Amino acid sequence: MPYTPEQQTLLEHYVKKILAAPVYDVAVRTPLQAAPALSETLGNRILLKREDLQPTFSFKIRGAYNRLVQLSDEQKALGVITASAGNHAQGVALAARELGIAATIVMPATTPELKVLGVRSRGAEALLHGASFPFALTHALQLAVQSGRTFVSPFDDPDVIAGQGTVAMEILRQHQGPLDAIFVPVGGGGLIAGIAAYVKYLRPQVRIIGVESEHSACLQAAMQAGARVVLPEVGTFADGVAVAQIGAFGFEVCRFCVDEVITVSNDELCAAIKNIYDDTRSITEPSGALAVAGIKQYVARTAARGQTLVAIDSGANINFDSLRHVAERAAACGVPA
Repeated sequence: MPYTPEQQTLLEHYVKKILAAPVYDVAVRTPLQAAPALSETLGNRILLKREDLQPTFSFKIRGAYNRLVQLSDEQKALGVITASAGNHAQGVALAARELGIAATIVMPATTPELKVLGVRSRGAEALLHGASFPFALTHALQLAVQSGRTFVSPFDDPDVIAGQGTVAMEILRQHQGPLDAIFVPVGGGGLIAGIAAYVKYLRPQVRIIGVESEHSACLQAAMQAGARVVLPEVGTFADGVAVAQIGAFGFEVCRFCVDEVITVSNDELCAAIKNIYDDTRSITEPSGALAVAGIKQYVARTAARGQTLVAIDSGANINFDSLRHVAERAAACGVPA
């Protein structure tokens, strides 16, 4: 279906911002890596976009840096504050250190220790508050008003979205052959909005499929309702996507650029972590394995064969002591340890 003039203008706006985003001051161009075992099992060509290999072990450094680098000198002098379940936090901490900006990050009390240490080791202040991201977000917004610091949204900001969209720019440059679908993990929607805007502008035939935890499916709820909704509660096993409401800027793009949203269970995430390990010998966090879990469910449902499917492997910030549970649940799902 052709886009309206307003939709086309919005996509052009984001494509220009993505192309101009100076993310490679700190981020790296991550490989688009074949997953041979998973490809053979599923009967499709599965490619992993290895965002777990970023300096902060997550794609979030892209959007965080793109936002901070564009602050005014006055804003930089006052400092920034944000809320994050951990990956955006580490991105802001690294970006702030590189740019000489003071940063305070409010994180849920349930945040894995690894992510808290990642923030503090990069010179930012980490404040633990609330049981989940929505509580941390509310507290951070209050602190921003009180302190005069700039609030840096983890997803609901055009500059953050454009930074994340550089993932799509790399994918289309790295793989110029047939490409059927890109599966994108969804929390607040910044990553999928950036990817969808870029891909749908340049290669609109490529399907963009969001994958959410069934315990925090805020994009699916919004797509079904035709408007942003607030989930009454969110689960925290996939802490990187434990968001109760999709971002406003992101939903503006997603509502006409996302072809489908899939939800997966915690057990499916554990099985996907094992699948990724088998092919890459890397350990992905639960939210980072969403896209692979989504591909497996999609192939099982549609009986797709011979397609080229990309999964965004979005992060690797998982506490070591969580791995026993992941291995046990993966085995219970029929993925041998």
